[in-house]
Amino acid sequence: EGNRTLTELALSSLVIVYLLTVWWVKVDNPLKHSLKYFITASSGISDFPEFVGAALVDGVLVGYCDSSIRRAEPKLDWMQELIKKDPQHLEWYTQKCSGNQQVFRANINSLKKRLNQTEGVHIFQRMNGCEWDDETDKITGFNQYGYDGEDFIALDLQTLTWIAPKPQAVVTKLQWDTEKPRLEHNKNYYINRCPDWLKKYVKYGRSFLQRTVLPSVSFLQRTPSSLVSCHATGFYPERAMMFWRRGEEEIHEGVEHGEILPNHDGSFQMSVELNVSSIKPEDWRRYDCVFHVNDLTFWTFSVSPSVFPVGPVVGGVGGALLLLAVFGFSIWRRNNNGEITADFTPIMNLEFMHLVVICTYMIFLVIFLVSYLIIWLC
Repeated sequence: EGNRTLTELALSSLVIVYLLTVWWVKVDNPLKHSLKYFITASSGISDFPEFVGAALVDGVLVGYCDSSIRRAEPKLDWMQELIKKDPQHLEWYTQKCSGNQQVFRANINSLKKRLNQTEGVHIFQRMNGCEWDDETDKITGFNQYGYDGEDFIALDLQTLTWIAPKPQAVVTKLQWDTEKPRLEHNKNYYINRCPDWLKKYVKYGRSFLQRTVLPSVSFLQRTPSSLVSCHATGFYPERAMMFWRRGEEEIHEGVEHGEILPNHDGSFQMSVELNVSSIKPEDWRRYDCVFHVNDLTFWTFSVSPSVFPVGPVVGGVGGALLLLAVFGFSIWRRNNNGEITADFTPIMNLEFMHLVVICTYMIFLVIFLVSYLIIWLC
């Protein structure tokens, strides 16, 4: 089970993040639903399945398979409920997972041979599926392939021909264009079957897919001169935006926007950083970080790095250490003067007990102040 979890985490990084950020960067329209399948065949990567597949509904992982577990697995409760009522649905995915392993292994080996690639890491990918606009009922199908992080070939469902943006893909295009039964199958699948399944998934998972969850927002800064990062995590859906503003005006200069990344629980995270080096301390309170998701707005105000009491904390630690040194020296001196004997009678001495209590308090104060300073710096 532990290995499977690590594999799925790797899948999230390799397939979902990698494909969406390098290959197809796209933010879904709030009125549209999507069913996307990601398949990755790889070579030259040790300790990682050579074949992984994932099914995503509205950007959420709902199904998974790879060459190690050799079966399809539903990942959400509502998908598991659907499978219980329709076991053949899961069987279809398991068969597809097994069949695609053989096809993609042959494809990547063929490409490596054609491009004279005998060593190194190589990745052959496919993203296919459909989108459904639940307001206009418009259906859009897609089937795209990539090789080593670049577009390789894509299907034009209007003309039922393949488009090859790279010269290396022309041979594949000419061959695939002659496979008429396959082209007709693709057209029927992406225009009919895929949308039917997508609508079914949306119906079963409506309460989950159409929920709105606001994030937990925090501010991070490593040093007083570094960028201040406004980090939001745990939000859903992924159709969100976040920005810095001064007063009522959005800021663009000195701002770096991070990507929206998936969390392991189906939620998402993102961050936006602000360069505060030119901001005067008295102006900082006018800056805030704004988070938008759907029609809701969630915002929070940050605290200036200069507001944090670094001086008092350092002074408090130093003062506490000084007091400890004074009390320790006092006890040592008394011991040397013979006021403290070798037996246990000093324990009953009230003045000595006061010293013990004060020293203990100082120790806890030092620990608290140092911990507080470390947390702020990190």
